[in-house]
Amino acid sequence: MFNNFLLILSSVSLNAFAQLFIRKGMLKIGSVSLAFDQLFNMVLAVFTNIYLLAGMFSYGISIILWMVVLSKVNVSLAYPFLSIGYIITAVLAYLFFNEPITFQKVLGIIIICIGVFVLTQSKDFVS
Repeated sequence: MFNNFLLILSSVSLNAFAQLFIRKGMLKIGSVSLAFDQLFNMVLAVFTNIYLLAGMFSYGISIILWMVVLSKVNVSLAYPFLSIGYIITAVLAYLFFNEPITFQKVLGIIIICIGVFVLTQSKDFVS
């Protein structure tokens, strides 16, 4: 069970870090559009921005780890653990981007923690 949890936590953490890298990269680039005439500039910006590349790399490794997770754990138990990403992202966004942590966010994080704890008590978690 502990190895499964570490795999899940690693995948979810990399997914959360990908969000933070992409946010940092987009702060460097600025606002973008899906307009066809700006598509080339956006693609060029993506492949020349270290933060966006780090975000894509983090996503890639996260997906590979998630495939390993789903080979070992029922999807109905593994998928809710993705909500841990909300916790990681909220805390790191506060630390790195000075994004506010409101009472509602803290309450939501507490509810998420309770839900994930309840899920880990299932006998189905080990497969």
